[in-house]
Amino acid sequence: MIPKVTILMPVRNGDRWLCEAVASVLSQTLSDLELLVVDDGSTDTTPQILNDLARRDDRICIIRQEALGLVAALNRGIDRARAPFLARLDADDRAVPERLERQVNFLQAHPEVGLVGSWVQKIDEQGQPLGQLKPETRPKELVSILMRTNPFVHSSVMFRSAIARRLGGYRPAFRAAEDYDLWLRMAEVTMIATLPEFLIEYRWHIANVTKRHAVRQAFSVRLAQRSAQERREIGSDPADSLESPPDWHSSQTSGTFYTDIAAAYRLLEIADETAKVNTNDVALSPLLEHFYKFNHAERKLAALALIAHIKRSNWVSSLETCILLFRLLVRHPGLALILVRIFYQKF
Repeated sequence: MIPKVTILMPVRNGDRWLCEAVASVLSQTLSDLELLVVDDGSTDTTPQILNDLARRDDRICIIRQEALGLVAALNRGIDRARAPFLARLDADDRAVPERLERQVNFLQAHPEVGLVGSWVQKIDEQGQPLGQLKPETRPKELVSILMRTNPFVHSSVMFRSAIARRLGGYRPAFRAAEDYDLWLRMAEVTMIATLPEFLIEYRWHIANVTKRHAVRQAFSVRLAQRSAQERREIGSDPADSLESPPDWHSSQTSGTFYTDIAAAYRLLEIADETAKVNTNDVALSPLLEHFYKFNHAERKLAALALIAHIKRSNWVSSLETCILLFRLLVRHPGLALILVRIFYQKF
């Protein structure tokens, strides 16, 4: 029989919190479900844990693949999902018992809506509360916010499986923001919504994608927004030709719809402490000149790039960069508080 809802949970080496995540699904008040777990090449005890859990509950379906990445795992799950509604849940998050029932009932009562999220309770590694995320719930305002930033926590969403398949699912070119790209495309063909209820416990820890791939995620967000703009203006999607995440250092970015974005990120990349960039020959003045064109995340990266440049460069370049950073903080004193918070989190 076809279940009412499929929960899609991709996982790679997620044995630390996997049992908690699965337990939160199996204890839902809506029990007519299938839990589709896509194991993306785990090398820890994840496979053994999943085998044991599946033996206890036949609603768990395990799909194993070599380590192909998150997008491949998500799309494999979309292809295999049997239910008309598909809910996401990461292997380190937890759903409250009423989560599926609330969202399924909402989508059944509102056939014009194809995607629904919820408010989110942030928790730490021990499961203790850290704060709350309360996205906009008014439909028009929610769409307006979506054009500027991602208002949905990935684990909080439920969408209609048929729409996701029709749109081709997640796209690998938008690594670390593949969900945001899909929400933008969904909003062009269906209504979106947020339930004003805390239905997800979102675990905030060092391995979060937002922390590990901040520069790539910010680039992918900007790329998704430019793609959406092109779709609105010319009626076709220039990103359809992108099969992988663009390399902003490549000469092939010249003449593309994201040429200017790539140029900016060759500088913003310096904010990534792991990036191998020769900073002595880099002119960072464009970061100041184009600061007003950056979004909030990019402004933080610009300030961090200047600080990283000071650390890595010779004293002449460092002096010039210090002057740039001083001018930046004078014009935008709010950045000083952001930087203090970032350093506090790191040290």
